[in-house]
Amino acid sequence: MDWPSLQSAVQSCQACALCESRKNTVFGVGQAPAQETEAPQVDWLIVGEAPGENEDLQGEPFVGQAGKLLDNMLAAMKIGEAGAGLSRSKGVYIANVLKCRPPTNRNPSPDEVAMCEPYLARQIELLRPKIILAMGKFAISSLTGSNDPVGKLRGRIHNLQHASYQAPVIVTYHPAYLLRNLPDKAKAWADLILAMQTYQEVMARPAAESSAV
Repeated sequence: MDWPSLQSAVQSCQACALCESRKNTVFGVGQAPAQETEAPQVDWLIVGEAPGENEDLQGEPFVGQAGKLLDNMLAAMKIGEAGAGLSRSKGVYIANVLKCRPPTNRNPSPDEVAMCEPYLARQIELLRPKIILAMGKFAISSLTGSNDPVGKLRGRIHNLQHASYQAPVIVTYHPAYLLRNLPDKAKAWADLILAMQTYQEVMARPAAESSAV
């Protein structure tokens, strides 16, 4: 599927019961593509877990207080010689593992995750990001294959569990978690520093070496 076909498939998806309670599917948001028929060409992919109430209403990931925190985190990430921060409209695409909100914001079931993972996998194939930031345990599990706690997995580079595309994965806490656990913001900032360092290393490699498999 190309990008428009993938968007249409997500919008009309009825693969699990979440379609019955959703108000909107949440495909993702980020830098605009050069052409409507193409995926955006971004260096960074941010992956969260599942839409919440605000995301379900607006059809966009990471809105509300968690979204504001994520925007602040991205703005603080100074990339390149110019030192400009990242934003959801430039060089970044933001998506969730699940494209529909689980009722009452409950945790997604393994079956629900399994139904949605192919959509995320195709997004990754089309976006071809240089680096992926996984936020929260369900995103981390989906992208790395590990069910270990976030605290045990953070602080190192992980391999993307994808058969046809490879990119480094950095894991960190979900912004909604950080709003409830303020002391862990320092750990999240350390994760962002690791992500920036990893990205710079990827960009410094020769093109043939850094190209995805």
